[in-house]
Amino acid sequence: MELSSLNPEQRRAVRTVDGPLLILAGAGTGKTRVITSRVAYMISRGIRPRNILAVTFTNKAAREMKERVRSLVPKRRLVDQDGQAEKPTICTFHSLCVRILRRHITKLGYKKNFVIYDEAEQLGVVRRILSHISLGSKKPDPYAVLSLISRWRNTNSDELIAEDQDLAALAKHLISTYQQMLKASNALDFDDLILLVLRLFAEHPEALDECRERYRYIMVDEYQDTNNSQFELVQSLAGEHRNFCVVGDDDQSIYGWRGAEVANLLDLDKYFPDVQVVKLEQNYRSTNSILEAANAVIKNNVQRRAKKLWSDKGAGEPIMLWEFRDDEEEAQALVEEINYNRSIKKVKWREQAILFRTNQQSRPLETALRKAEVRYNLVGGQSFFDRREIRDFVSYLKLFLNPDDDSGLLRIANVPTRGLSNATMEKLLGLSQERGGSVFAVMRDES
Repeated sequence: MELSSLNPEQRRAVRTVDGPLLILAGAGTGKTRVITSRVAYMISRGIRPRNILAVTFTNKAAREMKERVRSLVPKRRLVDQDGQAEKPTICTFHSLCVRILRRHITKLGYKKNFVIYDEAEQLGVVRRILSHISLGSKKPDPYAVLSLISRWRNTNSDELIAEDQDLAALAKHLISTYQQMLKASNALDFDDLILLVLRLFAEHPEALDECRERYRYIMVDEYQDTNNSQFELVQSLAGEHRNFCVVGDDDQSIYGWRGAEVANLLDLDKYFPDVQVVKLEQNYRSTNSILEAANAVIKNNVQRRAKKLWSDKGAGEPIMLWEFRDDEEEAQALVEEINYNRSIKKVKWREQAILFRTNQQSRPLETALRKAEVRYNLVGGQSFFDRREIRDFVSYLKLFLNPDDDSGLLRIANVPTRGLSNATMEKLLGLSQERGGSVFAVMRDES
């Protein structure tokens, strides 16, 4: 397989197939390209596609990997000796566990046709549990309880760091009841998928042997985001052949609040002393002025493996730091800069972006952009002006100005709840059409 388009460290990562390997992949260093090239390289060396497993965290990432592998591997290599299609397994942790459980879950007392509860269904179970216990005047948030139940189930510790220790204790107390209610419905949640596979492997070694025989070469993406259960799963599958590769970046570990253990990456050599480490440090996304600033900040992290990103794109534009008195002043300055770039530097709107940390920060920005008639697209969130409560509030303001605005009135007639049924509103709407007036006029006349 041709690897000349890869840089030296990328090639080393691709060619290191046997034994444990840690690829420290900084942001923008071509991580996905390395993973998919590694799959294709193994197949080119004669490793059967069915013996290769690549695990990631999202379905989107899994789909992207599949597409890239398909473009790199000739079709003739994706068939077995009998001419039957044979592909590597590229999936999420949860998808992998579903496959294993569909085959073996009867050994654990479940039926094969188990269902997987989504978050709404899990919250329903928690609400039913809370409704049957006496908590005095306290009414715990079901979402917070469910989150804590998940954290307890994925930790190996008897203690849990939480803002509300009483709520954490309550969640721990409810775990058994929660699991019993799920099992009674032949249902699993996403935590069950991994925890039951681990139980299956412990109680039925023949199931583990079957999986090890199938998945002889294992890769795990975003390894810094794995929790204790996922770490244990990888260890179990790779424990015999030890041909596994984990890819991650401790500098990008941001999911500690939901149980991710960056120590899984940092301490890998404690469990596998012979692990080889390859650092991908050449960044293909940014200029050096950006990378130098990022390196200067991240080097202060206490727990990290040393690495320094660099680029051959040159210095690039210098980073500017602007300080403002408030959000509105900041938003106005950003809009002026965007229009300056467009009119003077000929930078199109679509080539400019504003990043912000929290959704609530979008309000002053969206207000300023709308006022300046700058077209924008909000990515990964809901526009401030499209939020239900904001649309309701705007409808009230419109009604103050124009009581005959039927659209606005119908939107907020029952906000907050006033006991107006759908039948009543339909009757009022019908009367307004008969009389040729507005719904508000009918309500006033009929009151």
